Amino acid sequence: MKTKHLKILLICIISFIVLTGCIPGDGSYSENDPAGFLSGIWHGWIAPLSLIIGIFKSNIRVYESINSGWWYDFAFYIAVISGFGGLSLSRKKKKSKK
Repeated sequence: MKTKHLKILLICIISFIVLTGCIPGDGSYSENDPAGFLSGIWHGWIAPLSLIIGIFKSNIRVYESINSGWWYDFAFYIAVISGFGGLSLSRKKKKSKK
C-alpha cells in the first residue's frame, strides 16, 4: 500500500514539473520573441498552477505580459473557458422525477 502512495506522489511531482516548464513570467519571452497563440493556450491551461506558484514566487504571473497581442489573449481566454467551463459538461445531471 505504501508503494502505491509513493508512486502516486512521484507521478504528481513529475507532472507538476512538466506542466510548469513554460510558466508565464519566468523570463523565457522577450520583446523580440513574445508569447504567441500556442503559448496563450498553454498558459490558459496551467493558469491554476501559475496562480498557486505566484503566491510563493513574486516573478511568476498567471498571464504573460510580453505577448503578441490579440491572438495571445484569444488563446488564453479560450483555454481558460474550455478548461474550467468544460468541468460542468462532465458532471452528470440529476434526472428529475415526474
